[in-house]
Amino acid sequence: MRHLRIGCAIAALIAPVAIHAQSTGSQQLEEVIIVTAGKQKSGVFVAETAAKSRSTIGQDFIEKKQAGQSILQTLNLTPGYNFVNNDPYGNSGGNVRIRGFDGQRISLTQDGIPLNDTGNYAIFSNQQLDPELIERATVNTGTTDVDSPTASAAGGVINYVTRKPAEDFGLMMQGSYGSFDYKRVIGILDTGKFGPWGTSAWLSASYTDYDKFKGPGNLRKFQANFRVFQPIGSGDDFISVIGHFNRNRNNFYRNLRLSEFNLNPDIDRLSTCIRPIPGAGVQDERNPSGTTVPVAGNSGANNAACGGTTIGVDSGYYNLFINPSDTGNLRAQARFSLTDTLRLTLDPSYQYTLANGGGSEVVAETDPRLQGFNFLPATAQSRVSRGIDLNGDGDIVDFVRLYRPNNTNTNRFGLNASLIWNVTDDQTLRVAYAFDRGRHRQTGEFSPLDQNGDPYNVFGGNKGPAVLTLDGKLLQNRDRLSIAILNQFSAEYRGRFFDDKLDVAVGVRAPFFKRELNQYCFTIAGSNTTPGVAVPSGSGFAYCTGQTEAQIAATPGSPGVGTTGNQLRRPFQAEVKYDAVLPNVGISFKPWDGHQVFASYAESLSAPRTDDLYDIQLPTVQPERTKAIDLGYRYTSSVFQASGSFYYNKFTNRILRAFDQDQGINITRNVGAVDFYGFDGQIGVQPMRGLGLYGTFSWTETEVKSDTQGANATTFIPTKGKKLVDTPRFQYGARVDYTHDWFNVGVDFKHVGDRFATDVNDETAPAYNIVDVNARLRLDRYLQGSWLQLNVNNLFDETYLGNINSVTNAVTIPASGTSSAVNGGFATYSVGAPRSVSVTLRVQL
Repeated sequence: MRHLRIGCAIAALIAPVAIHAQSTGSQQLEEVIIVTAGKQKSGVFVAETAAKSRSTIGQDFIEKKQAGQSILQTLNLTPGYNFVNNDPYGNSGGNVRIRGFDGQRISLTQDGIPLNDTGNYAIFSNQQLDPELIERATVNTGTTDVDSPTASAAGGVINYVTRKPAEDFGLMMQGSYGSFDYKRVIGILDTGKFGPWGTSAWLSASYTDYDKFKGPGNLRKFQANFRVFQPIGSGDDFISVIGHFNRNRNNFYRNLRLSEFNLNPDIDRLSTCIRPIPGAGVQDERNPSGTTVPVAGNSGANNAACGGTTIGVDSGYYNLFINPSDTGNLRAQARFSLTDTLRLTLDPSYQYTLANGGGSEVVAETDPRLQGFNFLPATAQSRVSRGIDLNGDGDIVDFVRLYRPNNTNTNRFGLNASLIWNVTDDQTLRVAYAFDRGRHRQTGEFSPLDQNGDPYNVFGGNKGPAVLTLDGKLLQNRDRLSIAILNQFSAEYRGRFFDDKLDVAVGVRAPFFKRELNQYCFTIAGSNTTPGVAVPSGSGFAYCTGQTEAQIAATPGSPGVGTTGNQLRRPFQAEVKYDAVLPNVGISFKPWDGHQVFASYAESLSAPRTDDLYDIQLPTVQPERTKAIDLGYRYTSSVFQASGSFYYNKFTNRILRAFDQDQGINITRNVGAVDFYGFDGQIGVQPMRGLGLYGTFSWTETEVKSDTQGANATTFIPTKGKKLVDTPRFQYGARVDYTHDWFNVGVDFKHVGDRFATDVNDETAPAYNIVDVNARLRLDRYLQGSWLQLNVNNLFDETYLGNINSVTNAVTIPASGTSSAVNGGFATYSVGAPRSVSVTLRVQL
């Protein structure tokens, strides 16, 4: 592998990378070629030699971006990659796509440890490591690597590497202030080497607090991290322990329909929630169709729509729409040289999650769920003769709003292990094993609200006061347990031939995935259209109760259990298994100095998510499969670098999820095969000392190969030939970076093309352009390593549609032949963050 030292000032622009940057085994397997930019210290430029499409950024570039920003946003100039942030600073999350694949089909790892949710494989961008602690971040835009510990990723890998402790003692303090009362502080203490064995460590803590850019509410985050590094002997062996904790307390933004956005993009939630005062008579907190209702005993005041209106466009009280999360992990890394040519690497880990997305529900005090097995279904009078006094006014005739979050609690253990044998200087063999066990507990414990409509505890009855039923159970809207277990074996051969002109990598990955399912509630199989029935409408909803099947079936208008029509699926236990043998092959050839052509082929598997397995919409759900081909070219010189790759990805058993307005839930269906193909390219050049220019371009085509069945057997959706939602056909961007002694300035530009918001492509989110600016004054003459930095996000204050909650169709599809008509729904969108300005001061001691 040839070392390329490129003396250029392309300031840590996103460039190809020569490191897999996954587990410790992958990092040890390949040489890391770090190419500095001379004394200007404008970043790293990493020359790619691997036979795959891959890009990276280093810490020198990361620290120029917005302080505290999610690493997924900082990667946004990567070709083929698009991340849409929900706010200027990253605490409210966002969504990522790579070549048309959504975040649930992309593997996110930290030092090779998987971070995707164990149930639905979601990526939570606001729970990632503080950017000041990230040494580098890598995007594999094509496929997974041979050792990627995943049974869900079909569309690439994002991995970031935690920085090592410094050899010398140091203290870094950094503070930021900006638009929307943005406040953030972070401190990092490096111990330097200490003790008789050269141990080193660092500790860090940060706190962030700012207001939403529209509507009431704020976002707060606390994070703490540490790392201890212990070298072993005089070689490269080591043991390292890394710890991480993150606490988020956020208020959601309200998503808008396209028509609402065009009318007023600043629409958000209510700042107050007026609740009826408990007392004699009926207190009714229902608000049909979003209207207000009289408040009994409150001088004719109106009860605001505290809980919102129609599902998907809730306008309700802001403090019921919250996103609390407590997450953490403890990881270790180790390398042991067993012989001169044989190495063992180990990466054990533990992860913890407790999180929810808020929510509320109005519950009748005589709701059958509250009565449980004490329910008497015989007559209308007996059905309301028992209940629970939810508001403490001495009767059971009220309709009371309760806090109803969907809590997810995960305990996860993992291990990555690799055995690497350097057969010769040019031939390497590796075998690897990955274990991942996630206990995924999902509950929905109801809890009272105070008189202002605020929850007593953000985790509801899980951590705060719970609501007990007459039979002594917790009142819940969800109660299920999943245990996901991955055992994966992989092997890889790498060889270099003809004076390193030809590189060959041949590997195979064999994931064996098992999911144990425990559904403790009934599941609704159809739509409830009978007024007054306590069972919620919509296929796929859970109905948690202590009632017997006979009690449920005896209620007039009830869904019944195991009958035709609107029925309930019984609680159940099940076990599903998915396995595959997945080849991964890459070849690269260097015909002349600075030139390289490469090709790769890889297959991937994405196992069904828990929601697909718990509900009844896809009774025979199958794993998704992909076959990906890349063909690319790279050129590198002392002042110029260019790369481009064409790709084709064939997807089978593609599962689409789209919001159905009639039922008020996500409809899940298998659309069969989808083809992806396109081109990614990037260019970096240094026309003069201190000036770096970078450009990127992406073209992505997607095509659904067949029509799909709708909500019933007589409904068909014309999806054949359509494009996938939220996937821009064209993206392009650029960065200009200039450094002169004590001053640096950079300007980023990114264009995101039109994106479809429906499966039949009858509604479109318009294209948008974003410009960001960073400028820094170095303060080395006062304190070495200190600086003052200005960041401006969305310089021209572009108003645009951000993330898309898609639907099947926006316009009614008329009946045709034997196919029934399909009513139009409405997609909803987040609103892109407006311009923000912040100033950051770093002091290095």
